[in-house]
Amino acid sequence: MTYKAKVTNGTVLLPPDADLPDGTEVEVTPVQEMPTAKSFYERYARFAGMAKDLPSDLAENHDHYLHGHPKK
Repeated sequence: MTYKAKVTNGTVLLPPDADLPDGTEVEVTPVQEMPTAKSFYERYARFAGMAKDLPSDLAENHDHYLHGHPKK
């Protein structure tokens, strides 16, 4: 027997006509492959090197430049 089901919040929901007793072992095979999540680098690599003319001490004094705090 084969049933089509959907996953909702991590739970496989079988159709109402799937009359399987509790404890029945089943095998789940996704119909389509799940897309792989991109890494942080893959998502933001296109922005690397875009900012020009930044202060040389930006990493050390970013609170000064963003919020007006005294420089370190």
